[in-house]
Amino acid sequence: MTSDARTLPMTVPARDLPARVRIHEVGARDGLQNEKSVVPTEVKAEFIHRLAAAGLTTVEATSFVHPKWVPQLADAEDLFPRLADLDGVALPVLVPNERGLERALALGARRIAVFGSATETFAFRNLNRTVDESLAMFEPVVARAKADDVHVRGYLSMCFGDPWEGPVPVHQVVRVAKALMDLGCDELSLGDTIGVATPGHVRALLAGLNEEGVGTDVIGVHFHDTYGQALSNTLAALQHGVTTVDASAGGLGGCPYAKSATGNLATEDLVWMLQGLGIETGVDLDALTATSVWLADRLGRPSPSRTVRALSVR
Repeated sequence: MTSDARTLPMTVPARDLPARVRIHEVGARDGLQNEKSVVPTEVKAEFIHRLAAAGLTTVEATSFVHPKWVPQLADAEDLFPRLADLDGVALPVLVPNERGLERALALGARRIAVFGSATETFAFRNLNRTVDESLAMFEPVVARAKADDVHVRGYLSMCFGDPWEGPVPVHQVVRVAKALMDLGCDELSLGDTIGVATPGHVRALLAGLNEEGVGTDVIGVHFHDTYGQALSNTLAALQHGVTTVDASAGGLGGCPYAKSATGNLATEDLVWMLQGLGIETGVDLDALTATSVWLADRLGRPSPSRTVRALSVR
């Protein structure tokens, strides 16, 4: 790598954008849960430690779901204690129900997430419940977590399109999103599960949420890059004031219950864009790239992240 290359991308700030963005790293959970083979626990633990060393302060660690449904994350009880030395790093975990919450709390988890759907078909395929039945299942989970002063994130999938139902009306998403927040969630992550969102749609949904009292300050965005729109959609969200963006190191991930869902927005691609805009993340891009190359070697295939590929051949 030449000295000139190390200075890229050139920083050219844009007006009306946040000064800092918090990256909610999902590679270790959302990324690895879609792998065909089970990644060894020690590799997962080292992956998370490397992500933290690269400057990521929120790393979603695992999921306390029944091993039958997500066997790739069946080692949650073994993995989570291996992360106890990561002081100052938030380690949220996904919990589907009260039993999952109990398992997580028993290991000292202080940040949890519940996972809802804006559409009926996906709610049934993912949780075997209707949307409203899912919300009813989450109610005691959120209440118990809040009683223990545990931070709760509400994921909402299929916010922009559903492979079975097609386009999802903004008002439909807003209804479920507001219901999640009314349960007591601290933040809301809007999921473009199959990657069909476009910037105008992103702005319309954010405006619709604001109109119903869901503030931009509690909203995060979670884009998949199926049609190459993840970065443009992220920029639209930033222009609206969003400061939390979900991303997956190396572009890992998809969704085991939605076969058309391809990889998440790659964290490296996001950091490259944010650095160019002069937006702080606290992430060391070289260290993060090295981490994704390291994991790709263990998965036996190259990273789909364009930035990882570009930087790893310099």
